[in-house]
Amino acid sequence: MAVSPTATPLFATPRILAEERPDGTLILRSADPLGAYPPSLVHAFRAQSEAHPDRVFAAERAPGAEPWTTLTWGDARTRADGVAQALLDRGLGADRPLMILSGNSLAHLVMALGALTAGVPVLPVSVAYSLMSKDHRRLRQIVELCEPAMVFAADADPFAAALGAVSDRVAQQVAGLDAFADLAATEPGPDVERAVAALGPDTVAKILFTSGSTGAPKGVINTHRMLCSNQQSLGQIWPFLHHEPPVLVDWLPWSHTFGGNHNLNQTIAFGGTLYIDDGKPAPALFPRTVSALRDVSPTVYYNVPAGFALLAGALEADADLARRFFARLRFMFYAAAALPPAVWERMRALADEHADHPVPLTASWGTTETAPGATSAHFPDSVCGCIGVPIPGVTLKLTPAGEKREVRVKGPNVTPGYHRDPDATARAFDEEGFYLTGDAVRLADPADPAQGLMFDGRLAEDFKLVTGTWVTVGRLRTQLVSTAGVLTDAVICGQDRDAVAALAWVNQAEARRVCGGADDDVALDDPTLCAHLAARLAALNDGAGSASRIERLLLLAEPPSIDAGEITDKGYINQRIVLERRADHVARLYAEPLDAAVIVPAS
Repeated sequence: MAVSPTATPLFATPRILAEERPDGTLILRSADPLGAYPPSLVHAFRAQSEAHPDRVFAAERAPGAEPWTTLTWGDARTRADGVAQALLDRGLGADRPLMILSGNSLAHLVMALGALTAGVPVLPVSVAYSLMSKDHRRLRQIVELCEPAMVFAADADPFAAALGAVSDRVAQQVAGLDAFADLAATEPGPDVERAVAALGPDTVAKILFTSGSTGAPKGVINTHRMLCSNQQSLGQIWPFLHHEPPVLVDWLPWSHTFGGNHNLNQTIAFGGTLYIDDGKPAPALFPRTVSALRDVSPTVYYNVPAGFALLAGALEADADLARRFFARLRFMFYAAAALPPAVWERMRALADEHADHPVPLTASWGTTETAPGATSAHFPDSVCGCIGVPIPGVTLKLTPAGEKREVRVKGPNVTPGYHRDPDATARAFDEEGFYLTGDAVRLADPADPAQGLMFDGRLAEDFKLVTGTWVTVGRLRTQLVSTAGVLTDAVICGQDRDAVAALAWVNQAEARRVCGGADDDVALDDPTLCAHLAARLAALNDGAGSASRIERLLLLAEPPSIDAGEITDKGYINQRIVLERRADHVARLYAEPLDAAVIVPAS
């Protein structure tokens, strides 16, 4: 598909209504009303499968293999109906969910669609809880809370330990592709059509567990109303989707809202094709992402900042790959964390050099509780850090919170609450029914709300120095990672101290580039690495006030722990837990005399 300058417009022009209250609260909403949407995701899926049964719906590759195995829309419908009948035969229903342990795959997709067709909530669980956890504690907690009637894993051997850990609570276990094929081959009967007829906007489609960036994960109820209204909003702000079915090359896990709701559901809603990228934004796995992008030129591309950081290097080193990547790309899109400005500039420069048409780099903001889209920067000239404006159907409430404004959300995309947790549900909403996100935002242009919002960090992460000066953690962490150039992530320290410091992890690929290494990891005390970081700290601090200066930096050898809740499989860092678990490292940062491993700004 060539991108034509006369094609349907990429972005709808934002039209924003603003109301300022006497207490400083600002209400923002789109002036464009939300259009009609299907009663369930299953209705959308069936409509697309009937419209183009022979189009490729999804494709995957075996680990280490190059040929793609494809699934057409028509075959997906047939197999999903078979799974739906099999699940109904085995007693699954609205109160007896299907738990899925394995990662993105064609089997996972069909099992999920089959469950949705049968009216069975889908409970996709992060692969990290099964494969990277040593004690499976979180997996067992989820089972105890949700009481799934069946657990599915496409690969029996890797998930054997996880399946064993929950075998006393989930008797029905389906493991391996042969067992999956048996379910999919079931002949659907009238029970399936009765189940579809009973689906409606308030039917529970999924239970997704939050990544816990600042607290303990909770089971977020996802209704069909949330999922379908969100895709309707996206279709209104990105009108080209109605005429150009999206082609995605995507690794983002379906156990999280970005990959499972935003991206996969976009493929379903607009009749597109999703190529399952079996790579990941980690040095050892990213070559698989590069390989997938050599095979398939996407029309839209979604990733997290860590993925774009690796992609920028790959595209800069390979002009042919860059030309293929940009050949029919409509836009690039990041979410889930702040994109360092240096990476933003590199991707923009690559698009200008290799694309023969404009390719904006844009962003949005949302949460698991908002399905996930709540805002979008659907304008071509947005700046780095802009999360855009409220999408149709969504109302934002910007409420004063100290020196900041918390953003709160109301709309059909917002969750009714947390699974079997009425206390957490009650705490999650204010007196007007707005969902309390805990995120802070500010206007890009105080005189014009249509210019969008800038993400201003998590309120729970920010802290005061002993001087009473507030430190904006999210912004400072992004500045540090971007300026340093050799860090994957960092945690900002300094509450009730007289200066800000940081713990950080090294990006070995970038460290080798800086230090001139080959394949071996660079030692954390490497003189060249330490000198580079000292110089970059000095550059960061130049002219900055006390709340924006990092006076000490300590590199960490131990990666963030999944079991301890320090990180999720998408790379979200839980600032609070890291600081609690690594209190000894924080003490080293502030020790006198200066610890030999602590890096300070170059003088």
